[in-house]
Amino acid sequence: MRRIAGGRKAALDFGAVSHPALGLPPLDPSTGLPVAAAHLKAARERLGARALEIAIDLDPTINEHNDENGLRLLLRDTEILIDQVADSIATGSVAAIQSWAEQASVIYRRRRVPMDNVIALCEGLREASQAVLAPAERSASDLAIDTAIERFRWQRRLAGDARKRNRILQLIYKGA
Repeated sequence: MRRIAGGRKAALDFGAVSHPALGLPPLDPSTGLPVAAAHLKAARERLGARALEIAIDLDPTINEHNDENGLRLLLRDTEILIDQVADSIATGSVAAIQSWAEQASVIYRRRRVPMDNVIALCEGLREASQAVLAPAERSASDLAIDTAIERFRWQRRLAGDARKRNRILQLIYKGA
């Protein structure tokens, strides 16, 4: 504690400790693999298109669930996903991508995109990013993608995407 005029004690003023009301300090983007993150961000558009192609190959129902506009939105979302994975690689922490996946699942629900399609998009990014990342850098990327997939699977379970709904039960619940 330091003293201010009049002999009173001042509040805690230490750079390593943030104020409790402000939360944690931001993550340092140079603690992880910033070069790998830069490679991902530089190839964002190419990787996004390739990841969507791979996702459609893995899960052909993506074309059934989305029209042309929906596919464009998914292509845009892959670029956001790449940015989140790159930030996670650069900081060496999965906290940001975990929070993003939680928030993005609400948007996908509103757009009526099944979580299985989003998981296929993440798997497509995993395959597509192998062309850009070195073998030693892939483990950090896989950890970030696995974290996002884990959160999307949790959201899938909550919303009932994991199983087909029984029509008789739906009729009973509707009260018709």
